[in-house]
Amino acid sequence: MIDFVQNTVDGIMFGSSYALLAIGFTIVFGVMRRLNLAFGATIMLGAYAGTWLHVHHEVNLVVVALTTLVCTVLAGIYVERLCFHAVRRDAALASMVSSFVIWMQLEEVAIHLLPERTYAFPSLFIAGSFELGPLLFRGEQTTMLVLAAVMVGALHLLLQRTRYGLALRAICENPRAADYMGIDTPRVMLCAFALVSLVGGVAGYTILATDEQITPFFGLWATFKGLIAMMLGGMGSLPGAILGGLVLGVVEAHALWYLGNEYKDLSAYVLLFAMLVLRPGGFMGQRILGREELAFRRV
Repeated sequence: MIDFVQNTVDGIMFGSSYALLAIGFTIVFGVMRRLNLAFGATIMLGAYAGTWLHVHHEVNLVVVALTTLVCTVLAGIYVERLCFHAVRRDAALASMVSSFVIWMQLEEVAIHLLPERTYAFPSLFIAGSFELGPLLFRGEQTTMLVLAAVMVGALHLLLQRTRYGLALRAICENPRAADYMGIDTPRVMLCAFALVSLVGGVAGYTILATDEQITPFFGLWATFKGLIAMMLGGMGSLPGAILGGLVLGVVEAHALWYLGNEYKDLSAYVLLFAMLVLRPGGFMGQRILGREELAFRRV
C-alpha cells in the first residue's frame, strides 16, 4: 500500500511538468483555437539557445533563464507572423501545415546550434528531497507543482478580469464582430502568441532544470505530452490542464512500477483513447462542448 501511495505522489509531482506544458497548449488550442504544431519546437529552440550559452561561455543561471525565455518568445512571434498573421483565419489547414513546416525548421536550427545528442542543462533547484511520514517528496517537482498552480491563477485573472483578456476572448468567439467593435485583432493575437511562448519557455526551463539535460527529442516530447495532458483535461480549461497533467503523471508512474518502462508511454495513449471514447470533452471541458453545441443549434 505504501508503494502505491508513493507511486501516486511521484506521479503527481512528475505530472506537474506535463501540467506546465498543457497550460500553454490549452491557450493555443483551446482558447485561441489555433492549430500551432510548432509550439513544442519554439520551447526547444529557446532552451537550446540558453544551453548554447551555458556550454560555450559558461554564463550563470540568470543569463541562461533569460536567454531561454527571450528566445522562446521571439520564436513564438516568428511562428505567428509566418503561419497565422500571413494566412487567413478561415484557412485553418494551411496554418496547421505551415506550423508543421516551421516546426521542422526550428528543430534544424537547434540541432545546428548543438549537434551532439545530449547536453547538460544547468540545474536551478537547490532544494533536495524531504520526507513526510513514509513518503518522499522531491523539492524541485514540488516547486513545479506550485508554479503550475500560480500560473493557472495568473492566466485565469488575465483572461477573465482584464480588458485584454476580454478582447482576446471576443476575437476567439467571433473575429468579425471583434473587428466591428474596434479591437486591434493583429496586435491582440501577436501579444497572445508572445504570452503563450513565455508560458512555454517557463515550462521548458523548469523541466530541463529538473532533468539537468537536453536532447534533440525534447520538442517532440513536449508536443506529445502537452497535447495529451490538454486533451485529458479538456480544451479551453486552464484548471483542466493541470488536472490532465497530474492524471497523466500518475498513470505513467503506476505503469512504470507495475508493467515496466516499455509500457510507460503506451499507458498514456491508452488513457487518451479511453478518454476520447468515454468523455470527449475531457475532465473539465464537457461544459465547453455543451455550450458550443447549444450555440450551434441556435445558429
